[in-house]
Amino acid sequence: MKITILTLFPEMYEGFLNTSMIKRIISKDLVEFKIVDIRDYSIDRYRHVDDTPYGGGAGMLMRVDVAHHAILDNATSKTRVLLTSPKGKKYTQEDAKRLVKEEEILILCGHYEGIDSRIEKYCDEMVSIGDYILTGGELASMVISDSIVRLIEESISPESLKEESFEDGLLEYPQYTRPVEYDGEEVPFVLTNGNHKEIRRFNLKNALKETLKYRPEMLEGRVFTPEEEKLLIEIQEESCEE
Repeated sequence: MKITILTLFPEMYEGFLNTSMIKRIISKDLVEFKIVDIRDYSIDRYRHVDDTPYGGGAGMLMRVDVAHHAILDNATSKTRVLLTSPKGKKYTQEDAKRLVKEEEILILCGHYEGIDSRIEKYCDEMVSIGDYILTGGELASMVISDSIVRLIEESISPESLKEESFEDGLLEYPQYTRPVEYDGEEVPFVLTNGNHKEIRRFNLKNALKETLKYRPEMLEGRVFTPEEEKLLIEIQEESCEE
């Protein structure tokens, strides 16, 4: 897989590409990153890439010609072009699983007050990582890239991916390690008794509890298994007893 990022701040990616899992995946030749400075496509010697908006308004807009030339020079017929934008569909784990199947992805980072809207027709989709405004799309591009490359085969063990939050429509269950007791709180006994059937049931129940508590909207429209329905009844009964 190849991921190309068009940005005004290429220096922001030095740490991202040379740290932890991302560095390891790159070293295995599982993914290739190309960081492109949009200013290289400026139309003047001062490397200007933006201008004042027609009709007035605060701030500056990135020029459509500059952004489009950067796309044309770095995309192929195989490239899926993404634009980071508050107007985009909110990014989810399902999007990461969809995009990891692409051979090439290009992410055009949004910019301050925005980009000339005409750039949208040269992009395949607009993506937002949340309902808030960033100074630019660089952080969003890192979030998107990280979520994709960790799904590449051989990057992480299949077992680890399977048990993560969102993978089965639930938040991940609480987890513990040594010491068994700390500050008056002990690791639940069921996790230490070696009964894998009980452990699996305990973890499923607690995944349901975590999701009900923190992200109940994730359960809307979910088709519960018979086991999950029984566990939900138990959770409701326990809640009434508290």
